[in-house]
Amino acid sequence: MSEAVLIDLSGLRLNAQKSCHQTLLKTLNDLQYPQAAKAKFLCVMCCSDIGCKRDSEHDTCEWETSNKLSALLREFEIVSNPSIAASLYTIKQKIDEKNLSSIKMIVPVHRKTLMKAFIDQLFTEVYKFEFEHFQVPVRDGLLEHSTERNKDHEFEEIQNEIQTYLRSLPALKGEITIITAPLIPDIFIHGFTTRTGGISYIPTLSSCNLFSSSKRKDPKIVVHENLRRLATAAGFNAEKFYHIKTDHANEVWIMGKKEPDSYDGITTNQRGVTVAALGADCIPIVFADPVKKACGVAHSGWKGTLLGVAMATVNAMRAEYGCLLEDIIVVLGPCVGPCCFTLPRKAANAFHNLHPSCVRLLDSPNPYIDIRRASRILLERGGIHPHNIQDKSQDLGLCTSCNPDKFFSHVRDGLNFGTQIGFISIRE
Repeated sequence: MSEAVLIDLSGLRLNAQKSCHQTLLKTLNDLQYPQAAKAKFLCVMCCSDIGCKRDSEHDTCEWETSNKLSALLREFEIVSNPSIAASLYTIKQKIDEKNLSSIKMIVPVHRKTLMKAFIDQLFTEVYKFEFEHFQVPVRDGLLEHSTERNKDHEFEEIQNEIQTYLRSLPALKGEITIITAPLIPDIFIHGFTTRTGGISYIPTLSSCNLFSSSKRKDPKIVVHENLRRLATAAGFNAEKFYHIKTDHANEVWIMGKKEPDSYDGITTNQRGVTVAALGADCIPIVFADPVKKACGVAHSGWKGTLLGVAMATVNAMRAEYGCLLEDIIVVLGPCVGPCCFTLPRKAANAFHNLHPSCVRLLDSPNPYIDIRRASRILLERGGIHPHNIQDKSQDLGLCTSCNPDKFFSHVRDGLNFGTQIGFISIRE
């Protein structure tokens, strides 16, 4: 059974003619089947039109209709906006507030392709849509003349409409905040993001979520808008942005060579290209060599830490660009701390074997693990000078789980968690 029922009337001309009201009344009456009556959310999407008088103060739609039609419409929430993108995004927020995911959308048959194109951009695979058609009698004058062109509405036009609307939205939780490391010189653009300054509104993703997944509720186009705002604030080109494809292992992609299917490290010496490591408890690590003008990033969770992804990235820079160990600067971004992160004892033993200081309460069933300390130890053992490793100053050493106002956290927030990044590029 559908949890939400959405009726698209935004392509109809709802004027004051009696015939229009009768046709619309019949259409809505036909939709009063048991499934709709049991839905948790009933919504009508209309446009700002002559039959839909706008109440700008409350952002609602006051219908000038007959008593029967008005009574029927009271069962529905009315969403009226100047654009399809704005209406659907508003509806998505209402659906998310109720934590619904199964949606029946009832549309005029000629608008299904158009509406599906918008939905594909604004929703992820978390939401399950079912479409049902209703016929609109053209003789009654309900059909908008302009809807005919929507049949050939190009994907690019739809995307542009959505992007324009998303750009108009205010930043949430404050402005973009970037944590930088004094060790890295100005020939590089770099930083570690916090959760502020984006437009993602779902609590565990709010607001500057920088990763979209089919298993989460933030669509790619929203994440792209968050990235655009970050790029503007940091000064890099969002169109030349690459992030790791996480496998929780130690594969490294040397940019310019064949890209692996998955990898937890990237290196490059291309100017103007930004590389990024994702993090939501795992460590986003940034590497910079100001002598050879090369850089890299790594995603280091507990598995990647033990597999040596940090030194694998260092060694890729040495092999490909001739970097020297004494010139490479390594900055460890915010991650979950030993106050909050536990592993089963068998996995914890591997960290204890690396160094006892990486584990707390080893004799407990789930000892506490310090992946940041483990990463530093492995980097120093690999030949990186201790003074070239920065991991604690300027909020870098904060626990992501303990600081919900600053960071996303998988440990704290569960499966629908947001993601921050560590990024670096060589200035053009």
